[in-house]
Amino acid sequence: MGRQAEANAVVPLAPRDGVAPSYLWLPDGRWDGMLAFLVERFPDVDAEAWRARMARGDVVDGAGKPLGPGSPVRRGARIWYYRELAFETPIPFEVEILYRDEHLLVVDKPHFLPVIPSGRFLHQSALVRLKKSTGLAHLTPIHRLDRETAGVLIFSHNPASRGVYQSLFQKREIGKVYEALAAPLAGVSLPHVRRSRMVEGTPFFRMREVEGEPNSETLIEAIEARGEAVLYRLRPHTGRQHQLRVHMSALGAPIINDAFYPLALPCKGDDFTRPLQLLARSIGFTDPLTGQPRFFESARRLGGA
Repeated sequence: MGRQAEANAVVPLAPRDGVAPSYLWLPDGRWDGMLAFLVERFPDVDAEAWRARMARGDVVDGAGKPLGPGSPVRRGARIWYYRELAFETPIPFEVEILYRDEHLLVVDKPHFLPVIPSGRFLHQSALVRLKKSTGLAHLTPIHRLDRETAGVLIFSHNPASRGVYQSLFQKREIGKVYEALAAPLAGVSLPHVRRSRMVEGTPFFRMREVEGEPNSETLIEAIEARGEAVLYRLRPHTGRQHQLRVHMSALGAPIINDAFYPLALPCKGDDFTRPLQLLARSIGFTDPLTGQPRFFESARRLGGA
């Protein structure tokens, strides 16, 4: 199925409490029914939990027909289900709405809050919180922002115009400005342009620089001294995962409270008193529908949560 056809496919389960249903395509293999497959595929969810979901009709095929423990596993079929978590760590910071029209919702995201459900977060995500508070069923983020990063984040809630706004990011027609607190850069004249080739590293969630043609670029400027640190203005020309964090670390000034760079620290849970000192300060662009300039700026300030 092509991407457009898949996007237009009918979803047999309605969103529940702000959470859209998840789906997966069934692989080739031999299992003694759907329950055996799901237990193997999701080892953190026990059989009784899946039995309970099936009994409620929360696991269905592409036509919306409820699946039971003994339902056959047919390669290439798609099943739908609701993702559930036994426990989520509450994120004690709020998303602030900066702007809303018939196409876009622009918000000021706090540190620690993921943009979309992932891993150990479901309801504690910006997307689910905003779906609940606004009632916008078609809400979708049109760019990325790390969970650890705060600042301006743009959502689309109109499927008809979503593509034209997403294309702005794809064509790099968006002006993005970040701020970061880090140590003074020794031996580096500012402003400075950092270019490097970034690839996936180890562990899987980290990126690293390697030799080769650059695929990432950041303009780094100093704004002011903040005690023993410096407040930097960062202008990414590209949008690689963790690009700003990798570039600052590679220059010898990792962003304050970065638990991934230069070394991945052991996960001890979130310390809400020590947010990553990285902020998506502003986003500007020419609106593709009206031709008017748009500019959105965070009200947050680095140095606290």
